[in-house]
Amino acid sequence: MDNETLFVERQRFKQWWIWLILLILNGFFLYGVFKQVVGGQQFGDKPMSDTELLIATGLTIILTLLFVSCRLVTQVKVDGIYVRFFPFHLKYKRYPWDILTKCYVRVYSPISEYGGWGLRFSFFGKGKAYNVSGNKGLQLEFTNGKKLLIGTNKSEELIKILHQIGQLKS
Repeated sequence: MDNETLFVERQRFKQWWIWLILLILNGFFLYGVFKQVVGGQQFGDKPMSDTELLIATGLTIILTLLFVSCRLVTQVKVDGIYVRFFPFHLKYKRYPWDILTKCYVRVYSPISEYGGWGLRFSFFGKGKAYNVSGNKGLQLEFTNGKKLLIGTNKSEELIKILHQIGQLKS
């Protein structure tokens, strides 16, 4: 089989504090809509107009739906590494082995190196990062000098597969 899948990892945002913030934010705005738009009482000392309140509520719901739909899928196949960070990537991005000079798993600092989790860009020469949790990632360095870090929660399994196929390059 030419394109056999050797490793698959699916990740989602599971940090409790993200969901708590979104729950509180949505609850706050939904309460405001209920009190002001439905109940007819002003919400707060300097209330927004009904339209502004509905727009703000809609935006927080959309933000929550974005977090719910986000998923990072990493695949190692015979012909390269495939990654998709839905909804930002509608199709998998393929990184063939021949354009990689380095491919290894490392510990990193999401906050100081990339400014957090998600689809991130570093201004300090670290390149891009696709991550949703944790502090371990598959570091890819390309022949053109660019870098990409793909977060993983299955670092040992990933190292084992890369070693087995001879693509663990550090």
